[in-house]
Amino acid sequence: MEARATIKFVRIGPRKVRPVMNLLRKKFVPEAFDILKNINKKGARLTEQLLKSAVANAKRKKMDDANLFIADIRADGGPILKRLMTRSMGRADRILKRTTHFQVVLIEKEGKKQQATTVEASGAHADAKDIKKKDSTKMKKVGKKKEKKAVHK
Repeated sequence: MEARATIKFVRIGPRKVRPVMNLLRKKFVPEAFDILKNINKKGARLTEQLLKSAVANAKRKKMDDANLFIADIRADGGPILKRLMTRSMGRADRILKRTTHFQVVLIEKEGKKQQATTVEASGAHADAKDIKKKDSTKMKKVGKKKEKKAVHK
C-alpha cells in the first residue's frame, strides 16, 4: 500500500528544491524529518509540509508511522509567470517567476534500522581520523624534502 501527497503551483523554482529532495530520497520518514530540521531553506520548509501531509494520508490508510519509507519524491516545474522589467534606452528584460509541483509517495517497508545512524556516525568519525593521519604523514614528508634541498645548496 502507498500514500501520496502533492502540492501544486508553489512559488519557488524547482532547481532550488531538488537538492533538498535529493537528501531525502530512499530514507525512512523519521530520518527525513531529522534531516529537514537542520536545513535552513525555504524548500526544506515546503518539503516538510508535503511530508507531513503524506504521513497524515498514510495514517488514514492505517499504515504504520515508524515503517514509512520515501519511495518517490520529486519537484517538477509548473507554469512560469512571465514579467517584464524596464531597462534603459527603451529596452526590457524578461523575468521568469517559476512555480513548482511537489509530489511524494510513501510505502510501508519492514525492518527499519534504528541503529544505522550510530553506525554511520562512528564510521565517519573513523574516516576523519584516517584523513588526519594521512595529512600528518604528508607534512612530515614535505619537511624532509626541504631539509634535503637545504643540504644540497
